[in-house]
Amino acid sequence: MASYLETELGKLRSIIIKIGGLAESQISEAVKSILSEPFAEVKEVKKTENKIDKLDLKIDDICQTVFALQQPVASDLRFIMSAMQISNEIERIGDLSMSIIKLSKSIKEKHELISKFNIIDITKEVVLITSETNECFKDLDESKIERIFALNNSIKSNSIDAIENIIGEMKSNSKTVVSGTKLIIALKHMERIADHNSNVAESVYFMINAKMIKHEKFTEKK
Repeated sequence: MASYLETELGKLRSIIIKIGGLAESQISEAVKSILSEPFAEVKEVKKTENKIDKLDLKIDDICQTVFALQQPVASDLRFIMSAMQISNEIERIGDLSMSIIKLSKSIKEKHELISKFNIIDITKEVVLITSETNECFKDLDESKIERIFALNNSIKSNSIDAIENIIGEMKSNSKTVVSGTKLIIALKHMERIADHNSNVAESVYFMINAKMIKHEKFTEKK
């Protein structure tokens, strides 16, 4: 029979997988909204955000209870510490996805700006980095971490180029200033989503190896 600690750790793992899946769904809806594709009603997206927030609180509650009653050590302690960090990162991903959906509703010229610049490729990479990060945690597969960091770098680089191009467009066509500014904010949100995914990958590495790595330092060694 599983001990209380084993049961609680199993519960934590299941909830993190569930909250990661919900965040993945939110990003998918955010990307659809930016690309002007049909997406779920805002009310439904908001419900999913509320589920993410509740699960985030549940994870904190389980972790605090285990700390108080079980005094975990070694790998169990690393797992609980990482679970709290990962939960916070995923909750932020959900918030940023919701912000992108709200922004997209008022970007009138997004069709023209998105087709003119490299926005579709960036959105595909944001969806990909999130699904790969969820897989990385689910399988505790550190071989995916380098790929997650590479995707983060690519999203940053492509986003910087796209933002420069949008600013150039706004300078030459003042009618695009409002939409261009909101699209730049949405791109910065996507950059942050990529950063949060990298932070999750760092936590998975810590969970497995008992060593901290930082995305930037890891990348500099390559």
